Amino acid sequence: MGSNLGELLLREKVLTPDQLKSALEVQKGKNVPLQTAIVSLGLVSEEEMAQALSRQLGYPYIDLDQFEVYPDVVTLIPIEIVKKYMIMPIHRIRSFLTLAMVDPTDLEVIEDIRFRTGLSIQPVIGSESGILNAINKYYGSSSALRVKKIIEDIALADDTRVNIIEEEKDDYNVQELVQATEEAPIIKLVNEIFVDAIKKGASDVHFEPYEQTFRVRFRMDGLLHEQMNLPLKFKAPVISRVKILSNMDIAEKRLPQDGRIKMKIKLENGGRKEVDMRISALPTIFGEKVVARILDRQMLKLDMTELGFEEESLDKFQQAIQRPWGIILVTGPTGSGKTNTLYSAVSTLNTLEKNIMTAEDPVEYNISGLNQVHIKDEIGLDFPRVLRSFLRQDPDIMLIGEMRDLETVDIAIKAALTGHLVFSTVHTNDAASTVIRLVNMNVEPFLIADSVILIAAQRLVRRLCQKCKVPHKLPEKALIDIGYLPEEVKSVQAWKAGGCDYCNNTGYKGRIALYEVMPIDDEMREQILLRAQSREIKKKATEKGMITLRRSGLIKIKNGVTSIEEVLRESVKD
Repeated sequence: MGSNLGELLLREKVLTPDQLKSALEVQKGKNVPLQTAIVSLGLVSEEEMAQALSRQLGYPYIDLDQFEVYPDVVTLIPIEIVKKYMIMPIHRIRSFLTLAMVDPTDLEVIEDIRFRTGLSIQPVIGSESGILNAINKYYGSSSALRVKKIIEDIALADDTRVNIIEEEKDDYNVQELVQATEEAPIIKLVNEIFVDAIKKGASDVHFEPYEQTFRVRFRMDGLLHEQMNLPLKFKAPVISRVKILSNMDIAEKRLPQDGRIKMKIKLENGGRKEVDMRISALPTIFGEKVVARILDRQMLKLDMTELGFEEESLDKFQQAIQRPWGIILVTGPTGSGKTNTLYSAVSTLNTLEKNIMTAEDPVEYNISGLNQVHIKDEIGLDFPRVLRSFLRQDPDIMLIGEMRDLETVDIAIKAALTGHLVFSTVHTNDAASTVIRLVNMNVEPFLIADSVILIAAQRLVRRLCQKCKVPHKLPEKALIDIGYLPEEVKSVQAWKAGGCDYCNNTGYKGRIALYEVMPIDDEMREQILLRAQSREIKKKATEKGMITLRRSGLIKIKNGVTSIEEVLRESVKD
């Protein structure tokens, strides 16, 4: 995109000459299109730019999110070309192709598409994010395109067994299910779904049967995204294939089952990646829902400096884990990254001189040097039994997956008071309320005060994509309302999600933790012994310099790491 766009925006008085000069400098420095530079500087929104172009050039502006594109139109231009030029074919009538463009003044692009398609081009104006959304929706990733092709092949095949499997209550043929899962298209379909999920960095794959459809969703950066809606006839063979891969009983459809899959995939750069998947099958009213938890060792961060600790909080945490004995608790809801924090801590201490033993339900990642035990309640191998055995195994450090009951807590406290360092998790909202949770489990306050040396609460928020984040202008009152001090607001530059190809047009890439680290020193022990309420404990800890979850989020907003929306979603105002 060249000077034509800049001149048009000047004529429309959308930009001033100084603003255009700044945008041109960014365009040259970052080697991005001019419209991307303008939007990234927060000078003009995408929609304002598109509407200004529409007024000046006379081309209509369309909202691609409200427009349906037919498959035969999508196939006219390859995916690499639409991404290169930031265009989207949307309609064809005889020899005329309607083409959505960010910059309809780019005659070279128009001529190239005319030559490639043999059609006359009728440009319309679309926003960059709208075109990106349309590209992702109608073209998808290379893996998604292969999945679509597999589905088409199955639909066209006359002899495939997939089309004849019917489930009527409990009346089904197990042998027929097994045969269907061995059909090449079904094997390819399941493999491609898993490969696509791994390449996209998904943490979970959900196979969900409903009355009229069979939905597949991926959890990426903590949020679920729908990937495809398959015809209902795919339900039985796909779920059975996953169950066979994970060594489940495909004849059992009435009870929950668990299994594991180990998969090695070839990456596009030629490398290979090996991942474990933990599979859970659960009967629902429309059939079994299967969830695959992807345990990718490469996604596990064992460097504590990368987890999201503020410098002061990290210093306190590292000092605590170097103590010879005591209990360190990490608290937060399911999926808040507690396991990653615990693994990072014990990996820091993992030396030849230390005997580290873990009791987990289940063991998510195998880490060399750790003696890891998988809890199996069904055979009586529960936390208390395993912990009692640990104490006869000469441990230095013990990691307990979760403190669920008084017996487990009691053994952990006894271990801490007899010279062992114990790590564990509790499900509470913040660090201070963890003390009240232990008291409610009938643990005496003097035992908590004597054994617990630090409590860390955490939440996960999505990282802003650094390639497409845009400034977020807010009034000072709004910044004060979310927790900033009046003297801080003038120096706060907030950012919000944009959307680009690198982040699948979500505006976010990866996650980072908010941390609240509360050491238990003499003053805090006194609060615990006095049975103080959680708000009093939190107030005392804050007075002593504790960075709360909300303050941790505000620091990350100011540093451009995450957005206001993410912090508001995962924390409350102090």
